[in-house]
Amino acid sequence: MNTRKTGTGKGRTTTGRGAKPSGSKPASRSGKPTSRTEKPATRGGKPAPRTEKPDAEKSSTPRPRPTAADGSSKPHYKPKVRKGDPLPTFNEEDIRLNKYLSNAGVCSRREADVLIQTGVVSVNGQIITEMGYKIKKGDKVQYDGETINAEIKRYVLLNKPKGFITTMDDPLGRKTVMGLIINACKERVYPVGRLDRDTTGLLLFTNDGDMAKKLTHPRYEATKIYHVEADKPVQAEHLEMLMRGIELEDGRIQADKAEYVKDGKSSREVGIEIHSGKNRIVRRMFEKLGYEVVKLDRVQFASLTKKDLPRGYYRHLTEKEVHFLKMTK
Repeated sequence: MNTRKTGTGKGRTTTGRGAKPSGSKPASRSGKPTSRTEKPATRGGKPAPRTEKPDAEKSSTPRPRPTAADGSSKPHYKPKVRKGDPLPTFNEEDIRLNKYLSNAGVCSRREADVLIQTGVVSVNGQIITEMGYKIKKGDKVQYDGETINAEIKRYVLLNKPKGFITTMDDPLGRKTVMGLIINACKERVYPVGRLDRDTTGLLLFTNDGDMAKKLTHPRYEATKIYHVEADKPVQAEHLEMLMRGIELEDGRIQADKAEYVKDGKSSREVGIEIHSGKNRIVRRMFEKLGYEVVKLDRVQFASLTKKDLPRGYYRHLTEKEVHFLKMTK
């Protein structure tokens, strides 16, 4: 490459074409110095990707964490919302007429559509044959001349924690399960069956009397599965005795299944499946064999399980779950 020397002026020298003054920034056409970062370098006509500075260079001082009044630090994430608490806003002002008749127990929704078409259902004295007709709160619905009073059926499933008694209220002021579902719904619901104060697990609440009776009656054989932890290792022969049946003060009782918990820490943990709804039945069965139950958790009730339902939380059953419960024989 050929270079050309130029003359030197007073106080300035150059070494060739395109040479930059030593120790100075490049000048723009206006004569003002410019910064190299003013226009990003390009690759093939496209801006080159920007490089981030290391975290240490972004901020010289760390951002202080927020603290509470007691001096403890607060997390940067939002706390999880209790599932099903509270129930989303009700929209019961308008309800389809066929659903209203179904909720009242008159018939199914499909059968209600037939009744509406035949002209035997009236609202506020006027016969309704329109499919999809919606009624409002306070409307008077009559079927075959009789007034229908329908209350929305609610089904609330709670994973009961320890220390709560299964009762509507307690004169001694102890904590009840009703306090755990107080925001679940505006309708008054009742527990289906009972769980001891120290027993944890699934407990269903509903205002559907027919379903409650069905699930608690021995004839319908609603399955209940418990996770039992005894005060000492349970002998295998005693598991067989539980399935063959043992005599209690109120009659003979037997378990459908009784086996060690697969993921249990020791042979003290047993899974037992029964259909009986007698008071303290699981505890009494183990006491009869010489064991004390130190932990008792109901992990399944009928077709319902504790999946995705933490202790102390509740949720509303889906239509599919309600349908399965009604199909329970």
